[in-house]
Amino acid sequence: MKPPRLAGLLAGLLACTLHLPAAPVGQFVDAADVGAPEIAGSTTYDPSLQHYRMSAGGINMWGTTDQFQFAWNRLKGDFIVRARVEWIGQGVDPHRKAGWIARKSLDHDSAYVDACVHAGDGLTSLQFRREKGAITEQVVLPLTGGDVVQLERRGNTWIFSSARYGEPFVTQTLADFDLGEEPLVGLFLCSHNAKVKEEVVFKDVRIIQPPKPGYVPYRDYIGAHLEILNVHTGKLEIVHSSPVQFEAPNWKPDGRTLIVNVSGPGPDRGQLKTFDLVTKQVGDLYTGTIGRNNNDHVLTFDGKMLGVSIHTPADGGRSVIYKLPSTGGEPVRVTPNSPSYFHGWSPDGKWLVYTGGRKHNPDQKSDKYDIYRISAEGGEEVRLTSEGSLSDGPEYTPDGRWIYYNSTRSGLMQIWRMRPNGAQQEQVTNDEFNNWFPHISPDGKWIVMISYGQDVRPEDHPYYKHCYLRLMPIEGGKPRVIAYVFGGQGTINVPSWSPDSTRVAFVSNTDNLR
Repeated sequence: MKPPRLAGLLAGLLACTLHLPAAPVGQFVDAADVGAPEIAGSTTYDPSLQHYRMSAGGINMWGTTDQFQFAWNRLKGDFIVRARVEWIGQGVDPHRKAGWIARKSLDHDSAYVDACVHAGDGLTSLQFRREKGAITEQVVLPLTGGDVVQLERRGNTWIFSSARYGEPFVTQTLADFDLGEEPLVGLFLCSHNAKVKEEVVFKDVRIIQPPKPGYVPYRDYIGAHLEILNVHTGKLEIVHSSPVQFEAPNWKPDGRTLIVNVSGPGPDRGQLKTFDLVTKQVGDLYTGTIGRNNNDHVLTFDGKMLGVSIHTPADGGRSVIYKLPSTGGEPVRVTPNSPSYFHGWSPDGKWLVYTGGRKHNPDQKSDKYDIYRISAEGGEEVRLTSEGSLSDGPEYTPDGRWIYYNSTRSGLMQIWRMRPNGAQQEQVTNDEFNNWFPHISPDGKWIVMISYGQDVRPEDHPYYKHCYLRLMPIEGGKPRVIAYVFGGQGTINVPSWSPDSTRVAFVSNTDNLR
């Protein structure tokens, strides 16, 4: 029999986390059990799938003490963490839970805030302990069964957003909650039953740091991920990352090569690059020396020619449209007027559609942006829209019968379409989002678009915002969310479908890639 004092000391040690340094697990510096659960947990990372598989036991995380498996980093400043949660097996306790957690320490009774989903009863809630050893409190989201989980810190404000995959986020906020300058932040799993081990897979795990407060758009840039999404299965992977901002992937007909532009600072700013999905190699695409490429570059339907928008000194730094072989070469000017931003070729390669900013009378103080069409050989441009609103992002359907575009003429930015001569203009979407850049799949069956919330002005599509990629059938219907993105400008400005109409390429952003 142990002496009482020794027994008490051992009990105290078991109630704390006995932790030794371990090897990194994927994006996380470490993983371990907190609170000495009776059944040991584990975290593994599969780089081929970019998935984390976690197992854990542990009593309920609700009272003054916690037991769970934890994979973490120390994060300083503001951040956004996001993942999709997939439970393995039927499970036992309806209150088993998983998600994101931020803690002051690895102590079993540390102050914390978490964004969690419960597998059995579908409860989705923001739970928190205000100080060490206190009872847990919670704020319940008006949602059950959320499997997309996002936790964001803005100073001492914590924002939990969750959704059933395919739907927009619902959100709850906890204000004035201080976890210190650099809390431990990561994925967690708790079985809610000391005698049971549960398992979960975390997919689409993203650890995002937004730009620092006071950043200046179009001067200050952060890093970028190139992501590939199967729009039908939801499979998502990061295929390339860079601390220098790149944008707007085009998918070449070979199915393995993407074209992007570099917008961030450095010697490659304004250049086009190729990315080989098989070899993962980045190459140069020569577009001459007449100016700087922006994120409006589009391939012909057969992939032989490339249209580019270039900011040229001869036009006061405004954007002008040029064409050149898709393998690179000296560009040939197409549009006589500027600014002109290119968005689409006709299927036969004879026409270009684009957004142009023009002053139509001497009293007009600023450029009015409309959709224009011009012959690929140049000549006189034809104005296709003339409403008193902003129209942008025109793109032909593969059969050449329609041009899809976005316009603010009904209030919010919505998707519209018209015939190639500008006739029969009709609204396609009518919802609570600001919808930009409709891209039609090569088989002509689907539209993918980027959607901002109403925190963004209808006429704006800025960098570094929460937004969605959404998919809808071309014959109409309610769009569904296919990707939850921190990005915006440069994410999907140009056609980015794979040739087989199964995947799209897009760019997301984060400031932690140095």
